[in-house]
Amino acid sequence: MSAFVVTGTDTGIGKTIFSAALTGALQAHYWKPVQAGLDDGADREHVARLAGVPADHVLPEAYRLNTPCSPHRAAEIDGVVIDLARLALPAARPLVVEGAGGALVPVTRGTTYADVFAWWNLPVIVVARTALGTINHSLLTFEALRSRGVAIHGAAFVGDANEDSEATICAMGGVRRLGRLPMFDRLDTQSLVTAFAQGFRIEDFR
Repeated sequence: MSAFVVTGTDTGIGKTIFSAALTGALQAHYWKPVQAGLDDGADREHVARLAGVPADHVLPEAYRLNTPCSPHRAAEIDGVVIDLARLALPAARPLVVEGAGGALVPVTRGTTYADVFAWWNLPVIVVARTALGTINHSLLTFEALRSRGVAIHGAAFVGDANEDSEATICAMGGVRRLGRLPMFDRLDTQSLVTAFAQGFRIEDFR
């Protein structure tokens, strides 16, 4: 497959780290269409540092908002009107597209990311924590995506190994278990490349 969308079960769970790893493994282009919150740097900048791809493979955002909250509200606070037409997929391939927060985060007052994913018609990878609460959040995310006809490529986990939770999520959710990234003591390009190679099979993304 030449393009994937990466979403998550929540915010701050490691979507950007996984996206960087996948971008590097596929030598893909990376795009985060809406960045909300710039205090800690944009996710595009983190991916550019970690993925090990040419600079022109990290594409500029359609919207770059200052306020760190849901895009619909960040846009309102920043005085920006989000035009969904500007979220049309770039032509670059291979491509990794990262959403913000979870699948039902509002992009506008009437449109969630899951709605946009359905429009894009790309397979979605759901990134999930391995910690307590992840089964509920993961299964709800799968239901939200499927209710819109979004194809789920599989689940990617981030955190300490939790065999029962990971297996239960994939069995009950009827999704492919892609692999897991650990918590990093030191995160750089080489440690991310190594962890992805150990935790995932590149064949599952081709």
